[in-house]
Amino acid sequence: MGAPPGYRPSAWVHLLHQLPRADFQLRPVPSAFAPQEREYQQALLLVVALAGLGLGLSLIFIAVYLIRFCCCRPPEPPGAKSPPPGGGCVTWNCIAALLVGCAGIGVGFYGNSETSDGVSQLSSALLHANHTLTAIDHLVLEMVERLDEAVRTELTTLEEVLTQRTELVAAARGARRQAETVAQQLQGLAFWRGVPLSPLQVAENVSFVEEYRWLAYVLLLLLELLVCLFTLLGLARQSKWLVIVMTVMSLLVLVLSWGSMGLEAATAVGLSDFCSSPDSYILNLTQEETGLGSDILNYYFLCNQAVSNPFQQRLTLSQRALANIHSQLQGLEREAVPQFPSAQKPVLSLEETLNVTEGSFHQLVALLHCRGLHKDYGSALRGLCEDTLEGLLFLLLFSLLSAGALATVLCSLPRAWALFPPRNPSASCSGSHQSEPFLQSRLEPGLRVCSFPGCRRRPH
Repeated sequence: MGAPPGYRPSAWVHLLHQLPRADFQLRPVPSAFAPQEREYQQALLLVVALAGLGLGLSLIFIAVYLIRFCCCRPPEPPGAKSPPPGGGCVTWNCIAALLVGCAGIGVGFYGNSETSDGVSQLSSALLHANHTLTAIDHLVLEMVERLDEAVRTELTTLEEVLTQRTELVAAARGARRQAETVAQQLQGLAFWRGVPLSPLQVAENVSFVEEYRWLAYVLLLLLELLVCLFTLLGLARQSKWLVIVMTVMSLLVLVLSWGSMGLEAATAVGLSDFCSSPDSYILNLTQEETGLGSDILNYYFLCNQAVSNPFQQRLTLSQRALANIHSQLQGLEREAVPQFPSAQKPVLSLEETLNVTEGSFHQLVALLHCRGLHKDYGSALRGLCEDTLEGLLFLLLFSLLSAGALATVLCSLPRAWALFPPRNPSASCSGSHQSEPFLQSRLEPGLRVCSFPGCRRRPH
């Protein structure tokens, strides 16, 4: 199999492709890309299940930690006013975890953009390939119709004009047979006509799915960003209700992060299997969906010297027939026009049609060459196996950072919430609570006021 120009499997493809796979019975599964096989599907679902297992373990850990914090906390001595030691560390741990989550959000935005760029490159390659295939069909149809029209009109008129000269009529009929031969050979060059698989439809479907995937990830990233910002705001303002709401939202985002992690990991593993050896799978799938011969598919997907052009014979016969028509028309113009002036118009019209047909024929030869479609194939593989896979790995890193940060936040927020000082409803209504730190700073100049719970006032 020959690799497309500019595409080589990356180190990430090789690394992920070497990871072991197993089905639900933990039996080894080959790493060859086979999405239609049940064992391979189970292997990818097992990757998703590992993320679900991670979610379950993290929830159990958080629940055990919070139960231990609530039930095993030593009772506070009566009359104690200062918070227990270590409260400041809890708050700063929570803030550090939120900052790590914000860094993960930046990684997620980059990964989402890279994934979208790779899918866009795949869609563009499919659209360009569809344009090439459509142009081939259009050129063939146009040339065949032009030749048929010339046979029905100009050549018929020319034979009627030259009825008195048998040898000239034979030359005109020879040109007719050559034109019919060219039309017959050209019809076999429109190999994509009637094929049920449309690259345009595939590109539209891919773009449709990618649009919703990109939007879903943007919403997830924005949701986590809002959770981080409002949690920091709740800690800064020591707002219990805001911290409680953000605790619930953090739990929701934690579940979404683990779920996205499972989808990203399974997609990355399956994509690495595909990208390690894409030619065989694409060839078999395209042949199954289109019904085209293996010689045509091998020519365009491999495009090397070992594979011959399957249309070469038809192109050679068509070129020879066009050359014969051209020589016969020159002979008719030289022999028939001086004797039959009325033959000049159909002969000139035939020469003009022949010149246009030859120009379209050269354009058709260039489109039928494997370079164009093979370049689109390589561009699609680079977009899918380089940019998209890289974006998935960054999204996977985002999910890991997000899950770790949110688990830490869920363990820290209840402890930080317990350290918040109680609020006096009357004081909060009159505004004396907000001015209390400033009053204390005036009345007790030797004490320092801390903005976060758990910090002790220490004399200078």
